[in-house]
Amino acid sequence: MTNTAVLALLSEYGIEVIGKSAYPRPGQTRAPETVGRILRRFGEDHVRMVLSTLAETANNGLCMDEVGFWAASDMIRACSSIIENDATAFLELFDATPVGELQLVTRDLSGIVHQRPALVGMLYERAYRRFGPNAGQLDLLDDRRQA
Repeated sequence: MTNTAVLALLSEYGIEVIGKSAYPRPGQTRAPETVGRILRRFGEDHVRMVLSTLAETANNGLCMDEVGFWAASDMIRACSSIIENDATAFLELFDATPVGELQLVTRDLSGIVHQRPALVGMLYERAYRRFGPNAGQLDLLDDRRQA
């Protein structure tokens, strides 16, 4: 049975829990147990940031599965200094990043590498480009240049 605290958190962020046999629509999840594991491991504040990162940013309503929740959690831990300095900028990065599309790309790697670290690597690369030491320099060979 899923922890009532997890269900309350998911409800607070407008995320509906559906059965394992249903196909999720935006804003739905079949992975409340994953949120519970993240909650037990990292605490409520961390889980709230995970849920904000996916539920309150553009086009990430379909990323609320095990891989998506853990990838957001990993990114929050990897980018903690960015979040401490400017949480809005971190969330804007997720607004501008096609996380669901990147998650589909990782499925091509299934059986070769695990999807979670593959997705985190792609997301972190985008965070590094935006917030890293060379953030002010354009890469002329990259079509993902950001203003």
